[in-house]
Amino acid sequence: MSSFHDVRFPLPLAFGASGGPMRQTDIITLASGHEQRNTSQAFSRRRYDAGIGVKSLEDMQILLRFFEARFGQLYSFRFRDPIDHNSAVSGENISSEDQLLGKADGVITEFELTKNYGEYDGECERVITKPVSASVIVAVGGIPSVDFFVNPLTGLVTFQTPPQAGKLVTAGFEFDVQVRFDTDHLSAALESFGAGGAVHVPLLEVLAHA
Repeated sequence: MSSFHDVRFPLPLAFGASGGPMRQTDIITLASGHEQRNTSQAFSRRRYDAGIGVKSLEDMQILLRFFEARFGQLYSFRFRDPIDHNSAVSGENISSEDQLLGKADGVITEFELTKNYGEYDGECERVITKPVSASVIVAVGGIPSVDFFVNPLTGLVTFQTPPQAGKLVTAGFEFDVQVRFDTDHLSAALESFGAGGAVHVPLLEVLAHA
């Protein structure tokens, strides 16, 4: 049985969620004052708190149903990051040339969806494993292509025929983050709704790559 449920955390509750990427950096300060910094993580991991979206008893009931259907922390699911959920530069529409997936060699038919966060392609890449399949647009050598299939559970783009050698394969897309509840206990008081109370709903990204 898969430990992932291909369903999305309720959007009305996701709006306004706080959180973002976190990294683990080991820092050793030498006697001279110089620092040695190292990280064992190739990829950042995202943590969110979606509790701010729970504003009413009805919202809480929606959350409870979703929580119970996931068996607490047991099953992961899709979450739409309210800030970072597509390939485009902030404020721009998605384009088939947003992200470089690779350079075709005339043989390879599979390319992995990635999003680059650095100033140069490949400098700081994030592997996208949960794309919104209907949103994915691909270009080969700057020309839009329809000769491909995207797996919404892995983010792999597969061409029916290998793209021509030397051509750049690019893509634009929307995507979700695979997360799980980071607690087996949800707690809220009825009196808190409408009185400034808050519900704590911690979510933690499940990484497909080490």
